[in-house]
Parts: sequence; structure tokens; C-alpha cells
Amino acid sequence: MSLEQKLVDRSARLGVIGLGYVGLPLAIEFARAGFEVVGIDIDQSKVDMLGRGESYIKDVPAEHLAEAINSGKFRATTDFSALAEVDTIDICVPTPLSKTRDPDISYIDAAAEEICRYQQPGQLIVLESTTYPGTTEEVILPRLSANGAVAGKDFYLAFSPERVDPGNQDFNTKNIPKVVGGVTPECTRMAKLLYEQTLTTVVPVSSAAVAETVKLLENTFRSVNIGLVNEIAQLCQKMDIDVWEVIRAAATKPFGFMPFFPGPGLGGHCIPIDPFYLSWKARASGFEARFIELAGVVNGGMPAFVVDLVARALNDLGKSVRGSRILICGIAYKKNIDDVRESPALDILSLLEERGGELSWFDPWVDSLRDYEQVSRVEDLSPATLAEFDCAVIVTAHENVDYGVLVEHLPRIVDTRDALNGIKSDKIIRL
Repeated sequence: MSLEQKLVDRSARLGVIGLGYVGLPLAIEFARAGFEVVGIDIDQSKVDMLGRGESYIKDVPAEHLAEAINSGKFRATTDFSALAEVDTIDICVPTPLSKTRDPDISYIDAAAEEICRYQQPGQLIVLESTTYPGTTEEVILPRLSANGAVAGKDFYLAFSPERVDPGNQDFNTKNIPKVVGGVTPECTRMAKLLYEQTLTTVVPVSSAAVAETVKLLENTFRSVNIGLVNEIAQLCQKMDIDVWEVIRAAATKPFGFMPFFPGPGLGGHCIPIDPFYLSWKARASGFEARFIELAGVVNGGMPAFVVDLVARALNDLGKSVRGSRILICGIAYKKNIDDVRESPALDILSLLEERGGELSWFDPWVDSLRDYEQVSRVEDLSPATLAEFDCAVIVTAHENVDYGVLVEHLPRIVDTRDALNGIKSDKIIRL
């Protein structure tokens, strides 16, 4: 039976490499659509949790996971030999930056090596990991073609950028439009057919390189605009103007303006990292992406700017950072999630620690900080707890948390998220 027939009647067996924020939700959606899915991850602890029906991704409800496991539609393993049994393979592995802020595609390389080891005729391979334009054709295609196999005939290869917004109640893996671009038209068609069986909208583009660039444009757009508004926020600080009021008023314009909001720095896997993939590829092509690089500089400097605001707040009390008791409110990179990847709170925490601050942190969504075990966690914002601190920094403002209590019980608060909007107090220093 052809791959096309297997996809249409959903008898195809699907594989997903990498069971993180992208891979696990995708695997479960495939399973819920009726496909038999095997998820592969090198982390044995994740595989063990999934085997017990325990979800470590908030966007994957335990009941959906249990349903997929109990129906026999999903299983997790660390054994890559399972790739020999599947008809399609989605690569959803991390793509971090190196210490020199160059792309690190070692996880893609490792996945491609395993795929080649177990490659079967007629398989569809889709790379979803964010990467620089050209990766699919320059890194994966030569390996799959090494034995003389022809893309679009003997196997199918495409890129489809992951689009994940953790904690978003309106948009999820199923209903976020899915862009796909193959290394040949037939590869594009086959990848489109795969996702059409599960997802609401699939958007084909002319090539894998176009699809790779789509993802980088989306997040570079956000990075550049956030960089602009972060610079405006610093300017407004100098001029004693409320930047949040300025943005709210500007957003009333019904055309030609889209509101972006300042913050303590960029967080999550995408926005702090993806623009550097694009600027790196630009340099490799002999082009200097100055706009992108400048946004990176502005956004990267925001944690230090926040620390300077903390020093200013404490100076108003006749105190220095060294020896002062400082509470970091919010460790996750955005509200209402437990994801701390690239969170600016961690940079702020480190910078304040370097200055000698006595630090604690509060976040109702985050259970622990693996690399900051020396920093104590507070469980609540009760008056008794707050009495211990000289200053608080609101880095992430979760919903249903009363940050107004800080104003009642602390001498100074640095508000980087407009969490205290509408509260007038000399105690507050706003971003």
C-alpha cells in the first residue's frame, strides 16, 4: 500500500523524535486522530513518566495522554530502532545557540543519523525544529540520498515550522495553521497530506527553505518590535513618562499601529534565539542584518536595565543591593505557564546575586529551579512573608495573583509588567 493511501485511511504508523513542548502535543494530536504513534526521546525519565500516563507538558492534559496510551495509539521509547517500523518521522528536537551565539544543530544531526540508520523506502521525514534556511536541504537531504535514493520518489523530505504558544487557551497544535515546504513538489504534497489528516489548516509553500524562513521571520518580527518598544521604555524612564499609558493610547489608532509591550527581557525558546539563526545565515551569505542584531542588543540588555532600576529603588531607601532582601516575583518567561526556558528572571536573579543581593523567588506555576537551589522559594505573598523583604521585582505577572499586596507591605517595588496598573504610589518604580 502506498504512503498516500496509508495516510488517508490512517493506517500509517507515525514517529516523532523529541517529546518536548512541540513533539509531545503533536504526537498526541496524531494519536487522537486515529494514527498509531511512537514517540522517541533520549530522556529516560520522560519516557517513564509517559509510560505511567503522567504528562509533563501543561498543554497535554493527562486525560488525553491516558486515552492515547490506553487505546494503544501512542507509546514512548528511547529505542531509535522503532524508526524502522514507521511510515513518517517528525523531528522535534531542540536547536539552541552555542556560547558564541551560533546555531547549534547537533540534535538535528543526531536525529538525522538515527533516521539514516533505520531508513525504510517510502518514508516521509519532516523537520520541525527551528533552524536556519537551508538546513533541510543542506544537512538532512544529502544523508538520506547517500545510498542513491531520490527525494520525492524513494523518500519524502519537508520542513514544517513548529508554532507553539504554551498556555494559550485559544490556539493549540490542532488549530494553528501549519506551514509546509518540501524539497520537491511531491514532498510538499505528501507532507501536506500528513498534516491534513489531523490539523485544521495546512499552508503549503514552494520550498523547504521558504518554510524555514517563515518561522524565523515570525519571531524576528516580534523581536524587532519588542526591541523598539523596550528602547522607548528606557527613553520614557529618562523623561518620566508612563510608557504603558503611551502604548495604550497609541493602540486606539485603528490602522497603521500594532501594540507591543516592553518587558524585562525575552524568554522562551523562540524569540531570544530564532533571530540569531537568521542573522547568522545572513552573515554566512555576506549580508549584515543590522536591524536584527540591534534588536538583540536592546532586548539582551533589559535584565541589566531592570537591575539598575532595583538599585535605584533601594538607593531611595538609603540601601545598596548588597545585603538587601529582594523578592523576584515570577520566574516563568510568560504568565500562567511553568516554562522557564530563557526566562529573563534567571538573568535578573544572577545579576542581583552578583551584586550581593539576598534573593528569594515566588512563582505559583514553577515548582523548583534546578540551577538555583541556593535561592529560597517563598510559597505566598502573605504580609508575614513580605515583611522580610526590602524590595520586590515583578518579572512575570501571573493572573489571579494579587500583586497589589506588595504595595501595602514593601518599601519598594519594581514593576516590569504593568501588574500594578491603576495603582498610584511612590513605592513603585515602573519599567
